[in-house]
Formats: sequence, C-alpha cells, structure tokens
Amino acid sequence: MKPAGIIGIILIIVGIVGFAYGGLGWREEKKDAQLGPIEIKHTEGHGISFPPVVSGICLVGGIVLVAIGSRKS
Repeated sequence: MKPAGIIGIILIIVGIVGFAYGGLGWREEKKDAQLGPIEIKHTEGHGISFPPVVSGICLVGGIVLVAIGSRKS
C-alpha cells in the first residue's frame, strides 16, 4: 500500500473518532499529600477536542488520500 493510502486510513479513523466522541480524553490521578497511611489524591481530566468541522475535513481528506493511493500508476 502506498503512503498516501496509509495516511488516508489514519485520517479516516481520526475523523470517525472526532465525530463519535468529540475528541480524545483521559484522566490522570495525582497524589497531593501522604500522612502516614492516609493519602490525599485528586483526578485531573485531560483531552484533545475536535470540532465537527475538523473531523469532517479529516474524514473527507482521508477518503481522497485512500482513493489517490489506490490508483494504479
């Protein structure tokens, strides 16, 4: 498979994830203090949000790149 086709598949996946979830997110647990057996922790949320326009551009661009990559020379 040509590199354009591989990049196109990656863009299609990113576009679908952007539409389905609105982006990628994860949580990280951090320890604030420890006093003997007692621990004080908090959870922080991090993420990358994808506007629907960007998701659509990724999806259409991926489809175009897959079509270009599948052409015979």
